[in-house]
Amino acid sequence: MVKIAQISCGTDYSGVQKEIEKAAETFGAEIIIPEADLDYIDEAYEKFGFNAASTGIRLMIARATSIVEGKTDADAVFIATCFRCAEGALVRNEVRRFIQNNTNLPVVTYSFTERTKADELFIRMEALSTIVARKSLLAREKQEGLTLGIDSGSSTTKAVLMENNKVIGTGWLPTADVLETANIATNQALEGLDYKLDDIEGIGVTGYGRLRIGHQLNAQLIQEELSVNSKGAVYLAGKQKGEATVLDIGGMDNKVITVNDGIPDNFTMGGICAGASGRFLEMTSRRLGVDISELGPLALKGNYKNAALNSYCIVFGIQDLVTSLAAGGSKEDVAAAACYSVAEQVYEQQLQEIDLREPLIQVGGTSLIGGLVEAVSTVLGGIEVIVPEYSQYIGAVGSALLVSGLGVKK
Repeated sequence: MVKIAQISCGTDYSGVQKEIEKAAETFGAEIIIPEADLDYIDEAYEKFGFNAASTGIRLMIARATSIVEGKTDADAVFIATCFRCAEGALVRNEVRRFIQNNTNLPVVTYSFTERTKADELFIRMEALSTIVARKSLLAREKQEGLTLGIDSGSSTTKAVLMENNKVIGTGWLPTADVLETANIATNQALEGLDYKLDDIEGIGVTGYGRLRIGHQLNAQLIQEELSVNSKGAVYLAGKQKGEATVLDIGGMDNKVITVNDGIPDNFTMGGICAGASGRFLEMTSRRLGVDISELGPLALKGNYKNAALNSYCIVFGIQDLVTSLAAGGSKEDVAAAACYSVAEQVYEQQLQEIDLREPLIQVGGTSLIGGLVEAVSTVLGGIEVIVPEYSQYIGAVGSALLVSGLGVKK
């Protein structure tokens, strides 16, 4: 059983502790709480050097120190604080950095509310469990045989057929009924090839519809998208050795993952509002009267400074957009401002919670929006952003790659 060490403050008082434990148990993991007596708390706090007012925060520091000093046997770490606590947010990040700098344990951080339920934590616990249990699979560097990967996302469903380390077929369409959409995407990937579904040696599935599709197709790999996407990203970018950061700005949520030698060791996902997601860019393109594929080139011609889009809310963000257009702002400037707004919010909400490792690999459908890629680079001080070939198929590629490592036939 995977042991996930919990370092948190306030989970008992808020009533979410049972939800955390339930989420972990769902994926065959056990939550353990590092022990620390009063003397050890004072000693660890003194060493850590952070002036915290809360006794709960001090206990967090002691428990983190217990892990680093090898006093607690753990396979992964879950760090959580209340979203209302500013001190907790600061310590959460410092504790995460402390553990990552001194251990090789995968870490996830989370900001909970008193309404947090187990299903909101499922993907995080599943990813931690997967990373621990399948390290050798995640370290795999090439695809073999004929395998199919399907990514059933919130906005689109993607399918990729790979043969002996090459992509030979792709499928892509908006997600409707998950089974029907997956079948259509698979047929698109097979179109024009001399293969049928029965010829495929392994099927891997990820994304929101992975369980239903995986069971229907008797898939050998049914895996959450955090580990799958990170693997697909470093594979396509040719960065499977060394460090990297993967950024996936999705239609419903965003993912930022740090990777070391192909294995993810920290990730954060979600966001405060859809104003920081691809959904806002879809709404922007409709309001500008252009296809989403035209938004990127349009944004590259504009100047984001000429149109202020400052709202975190998708509704008020569109209101800002309408106001800018009504005041005579150009479509190009508004498109650039929309891309910059998303990039800035992703930075404030997520990229600041990780230690950015270059190169930054941007993936997912929004990576095809050139104005957004440029905005991400600008927000991060001009660093190079890699957008690999087939970046929009990242989850499907990762699934096709990983399932080939299981060495089984359908």
